[in-house]
Amino acid sequence: MRRDYFELDVRDVDWYEEDGTPRQPTVSIDFYGPPDDLRERFSAPDGEVLDAADLDVSLRLQGPINDPDTRGVVSVTDRLTGDYVLELNADAVDVLQFIGAAREYGRSSDDTDGRYRVDVAIENQHFATFEKSMFLVYDTDGSLLRGRSLIPSGVEL
Repeated sequence: MRRDYFELDVRDVDWYEEDGTPRQPTVSIDFYGPPDDLRERFSAPDGEVLDAADLDVSLRLQGPINDPDTRGVVSVTDRLTGDYVLELNADAVDVLQFIGAAREYGRSSDDTDGRYRVDVAIENQHFATFEKSMFLVYDTDGSLLRGRSLIPSGVEL
């Protein structure tokens, strides 16, 4: 599935850099490719849409983390099979800001379901929403950057 089939938008992160009232950050992913392809990738063997617990979200950097022009690849994978559900290109600085906002929201909230929300649409039609609390960040060599990742306490990797 082509990365240019996807558009990514984030909401509720402005408060993070402005020291405002924390709100749960949301990332919206809109898909503009063959609809059946994406539905199939998000489907469990029983045909139901995968649960949030069945999906992992990560950012793989394509350059130095301190370079404001660095891009990265945001991936959603099936935790059981390791198969990619989707991949899309994004500015790393925007994703890292999103992760920071999600981390701070988790610290200031009693929300145990998720530090951030992922809304997925197919051609502007809602498809699925997932509440997540983990977002892994990898450098260009594939090494996990624990300090930049969003890892809930008690989770061993």
